[in-house]
Order: sequence, then C-alpha cells, then structure tokens
Amino acid sequence: MAGVRVASSQELLSAEVTALRELFDAAWADEPEDFEDEDWEHAVGGLHFILEDDGAIVAHASVVERDLHTGGHELATGYVEAVATRPTHQRQGHGSMIMREVASYIDRTFQLGALGGDPAFYVPRGWRVWEGPTSVRTETGPVRTPEEDGSVLVRLTPSTPPIDLAAPISCEWRPGDVW
Repeated sequence: MAGVRVASSQELLSAEVTALRELFDAAWADEPEDFEDEDWEHAVGGLHFILEDDGAIVAHASVVERDLHTGGHELATGYVEAVATRPTHQRQGHGSMIMREVASYIDRTFQLGALGGDPAFYVPRGWRVWEGPTSVRTETGPVRTPEEDGSVLVRLTPSTPPIDLAAPISCEWRPGDVW
C-alpha cells in the first residue's frame, strides 16, 4: 500500500475528480443521504489527502479552512470534508491512515480541527465531541442548528486557546449542510 498523497484542489486532474466522485458514490451508497454536488463543493478549496492501492483511489479526506466562533474566539479551523473509503477497502486501516495525515496537517496549521461524523470512529483518533449548542452565522444573526448538536467533533491543536467544549459554537453559513 502506498502512502497518502496530498494535493490542492487545483492540482487534481479531471480523471481524479471523476474517480473521487465514484468513490463517494460507492462509500455513501448505503447512507440515507447521497453525496451531492454541494458536498463536493464543500470539499474543494483546500488540500485533498488521497490513498491509492494498485493505481485506484481507495480513500480520501479534504481539509478546508473555516472560521468557527466560540467563547469570544474566532478560530482558524481545518474543517474535514468528504472522508470516504471504498467499501471493498474498509476496515483495513485506510481511513485511519488518511486521518493520521489529516490530523498532523491540522495540528501544524490551524487553531482547531472540526468535522461532522461518527464519534465511534473519530474519538479514538484524538477528536472530541463538541458538547455545547451549535449554530450558523447568517446575515440576520445566528440561527441554532440543534440537529447538529452532539455530531460536531473538534480536534484541539497546539495553538488552540483555552476553550470550553460545552460553550456555544458557530460556523459561517454556506449552501447545503452548514456543518
């Protein structure tokens, strides 16, 4: 198995984008919600962490910069998007390998890491469930996102200021899933 390759969104070839979209369709096939175009748009603009096996992309995650607010802090956050492993390659350590590289990058680069996902996978890898209420910042002010409470995870980095994981946290508005 090769190592994880890192590429900016601009460096991805069109064939790689096609292969990634096929990976996401396969990985989300049994999920209640499909991987939509807006989900891909959320994954673009940062760095892509890609794992290949025999020339085929088998796992991916991207990190984009977002601005999360909590406790008076505006935190430059490495937000993880589009985490997926091809179903035929799951439970073989591919997702863990990708997330180790992602965590290392976030730890070196951002004040905080964040993502939405299954705590059972992420907590053993150093992520923590945000215990406080979540909201999204809009032009008219903050709007609560109670459906996201308990499903936002954060990664504290060496540059994270003292924060209270039970305090309110907010993200900027964006089309599609805001968290």
